[in-house]
Amino acid sequence: MYVIDTHCDALLKLQMAKRRVEYDAPLHFRKSAELGTNLERLKTGGVRVQFFAIFIHPSIPTDEQWQHALEQVDLFHSEIIGKNPEMKHIKSFTEINHLKQGEIGAVLTLEGAECIGNDLMKLKTLYRLGVLSVGLTWNDANLCADGAGEVRGAGLTAFGKEVVALNNENRILTDVSHLSDAAFWDVLEHAHYPFASHSNARAICNNQRNLPDDAIQALIGKGGFIHTVFNPPFIRENSTKATISDFIKHIDHLCALGAEKHIGFGSDFDGISTFIDNLSHAGEYQNLINGLLKFYSEETVKGFAYNNFMNQIKKIEAEG
Repeated sequence: MYVIDTHCDALLKLQMAKRRVEYDAPLHFRKSAELGTNLERLKTGGVRVQFFAIFIHPSIPTDEQWQHALEQVDLFHSEIIGKNPEMKHIKSFTEINHLKQGEIGAVLTLEGAECIGNDLMKLKTLYRLGVLSVGLTWNDANLCADGAGEVRGAGLTAFGKEVVALNNENRILTDVSHLSDAAFWDVLEHAHYPFASHSNARAICNNQRNLPDDAIQALIGKGGFIHTVFNPPFIRENSTKATISDFIKHIDHLCALGAEKHIGFGSDFDGISTFIDNLSHAGEYQNLINGLLKFYSEETVKGFAYNNFMNQIKKIEAEG
């Protein structure tokens, strides 16, 4: 069964290896075992579309962040797209429908707007380079909003609202994963195309990075979608271990809230250090699919894996 995965951090790993940070030599996207989302594993796992996030570690000085972002974009184009003819750059979501047998779509996204500072021209540049989804924060505060880890817990700034408006104008997804609760509600008020790229249900695992029930219902009420994450601390409270059964509890809860047609997957592979049993990299995706098929119909599981996202995207594209 084909899968769309809306979040991984392979670009950061590729960059760190190129800079010899934590790695002794560059990684190769095709088969380096250090990459949970390498090409061989994407093929084995049935991943049809993989989103690749630009993520700048908060330890990077402010005046270097834009350069780091451009380095990751360059790696996306040179190492993922440029060296692998099977990988096709998705510049608009309708292009997913034109993927041929054996091809895998690659979507460029932004996780945290720190790298643009207060410069909307930099955001426009990222659009032109292929970014189709923008997450305003990681866990910390920036010039757009407070993240989920910011104690203050404030919402969108005036600049953050400008970013959301520009996303709307360009039909770019605004990603609510990692936002503070207040910022989530501000985004929901202002964004035309909100979605959660990698978040779970807070009612099942009380972690600030997960979404509470009212937020989930409001998100799907606005036509958004929630892609569930495979990081064990977001699956089981205060735990670094989880099973596929533990993960399915989040799916069950989301369905009970009316989100069955809005659920997808956002693994966070290459950005997490602990894993669901038998789901430690993209090559094991079908273990999850088979686990879900024990409880849900094939049509419903196809929705989770692929069709729900495409159905929501059709509505966005129809507006154009």
